[in-house]
Amino acid sequence: HPLIHHSDRGLQYCSGCYQSVLRKHRITPSMTDGYDCYQNALAERINGILKQEFLFHRCKTFEDLRQLVKEAIQTYNTMRPHFALAMQTPEQVHQKASGRYPLAP
Repeated sequence: HPLIHHSDRGLQYCSGCYQSVLRKHRITPSMTDGYDCYQNALAERINGILKQEFLFHRCKTFEDLRQLVKEAIQTYNTMRPHFALAMQTPEQVHQKASGRYPLAP
């Protein structure tokens, strides 16, 4: 499975030494565009939600973790109402914004 390491553009993550360790272990680096601190804040928020609301136990295999994250994302986007979205799900807001409306449940 390909591994991606996401970080901000801190000096420690940009250093040649750190990048060579990533290359050695075939880990793809991912960094925010430029110095936009809000991009990293979004990634941190999503990781925090996964940890606090969905990952309650340690998975035994990577495949178990992959399935758990997939289910968490599905739940977060389609079933969990968000206060910031007037108690709608992200999917409902996206559907309305794109002019597509889901079929009645």
